[in-house]
Amino acid sequence: MPTDQTQSKARPLGDQATRNIAYAEETDYVWTLNFGPQHPATHTTLRLVLKLEGERVLDAMPDIGYLHSGFEKIAEHLDYNQYVTVTDRMNYVSPISNNIGWHAAVETLIGIEPTPRCKYIRVIVAELARIADHLVCCGAMGLDTGAFTFFLYAFYEREMIYDIFETLCGHRFTNSYTRVGGVTHDMTPQVIEKIRAFIQRFPKMHADLEKLLVRNKIFVDRTKGVGVLSREEAIATGSSGPIARASGVTRDLRKDEPYLAYEDFDFHVPCMTTGDTYARFLVRMREMLESLKIVQQAIENLPPGPVNIGLGDRISKPDPADVYQTIEGTITLFELVMKNRGIRVPCEEVYVATEAPNGELGFYLVGDGSDVAYRARCRPPSFFHFALFPRLIRGHTLSDVVAVLGSLNIIAAELDR
Repeated sequence: MPTDQTQSKARPLGDQATRNIAYAEETDYVWTLNFGPQHPATHTTLRLVLKLEGERVLDAMPDIGYLHSGFEKIAEHLDYNQYVTVTDRMNYVSPISNNIGWHAAVETLIGIEPTPRCKYIRVIVAELARIADHLVCCGAMGLDTGAFTFFLYAFYEREMIYDIFETLCGHRFTNSYTRVGGVTHDMTPQVIEKIRAFIQRFPKMHADLEKLLVRNKIFVDRTKGVGVLSREEAIATGSSGPIARASGVTRDLRKDEPYLAYEDFDFHVPCMTTGDTYARFLVRMREMLESLKIVQQAIENLPPGPVNIGLGDRISKPDPADVYQTIEGTITLFELVMKNRGIRVPCEEVYVATEAPNGELGFYLVGDGSDVAYRARCRPPSFFHFALFPRLIRGHTLSDVVAVLGSLNIIAAELDR
């Protein structure tokens, strides 16, 4: 701690551009603080090395590498269906979105297209996962800024979504739901009924969440004008998803580069221009209602038919009825399982991106003709967004760290690739 004789050299706060450079010089008050990975506001294994002058943050260095996941290397040893269990562990808040992104890349590499019913089902579960992810992010922001009731309300709705996933595929959390060319389970009437019940109840609960926090003076004062990211900075740093859209970057892959069946649905992409912590919170809150609109349209217009591609391709496992009653089904199962002849991909390379809850989730795949990837590369949104933190926090106070970090929704498992 500084002594009474120490002379302060602190400068006035100034605007965001000034904050990025005005505190670069060390003063007599500068000291280092390790924020995380044990700090509860870091939520997971995140570490920030903060350089402080009193309560003012001069600089911050994000430090990653505490999970040692190595999931890109694992992709070179597991086949294209086995690896889906690893994608669950990337963004583990919305794992089913990772399943969809991975198998979208594999299917593009092979050159196949899922059935219409499979596309709609993937859209439904992807948007439910988006709502669950945003509920976790917004709920954690409320918890970090003292709004414990908001946190409980948000997590209760998240549990309702997990009930749907459990009924759908037997797993609440690490779903491993998709397969090359389809999904593991078709939607049953019970699942459809639960989704419809959620569609009916969620708008009222969303309105209650807004009443709790959107106009809460403490929350607004702690988030408005804090951690401002300009539109130019968002573009230059590769930001995507709600973080970019809160800064005025009107890009959403579901609209700009439609995949699955998103072109069939009517929905808006919420955007703001202020680019602060409060704007990022509001964008996520509004996106939840738009995702609910997509789910409602998809569930009421769910196409009939199979959820997996036909037996002729010998890519997806056949239904038990086909195995026991047709020679084609028996041979397909024999080839895929008993002979351990996995899916063969061409010697090509491909990059496919989807609009995950936190932004652009992309997979780069190189095939070598075998049933495993020669090279797999992941473009996780959290890796890019965590790098934004130093420029967003410079010049703010120590108490602003938790608010800004919460608005970025960093998932540590996406960082250590």
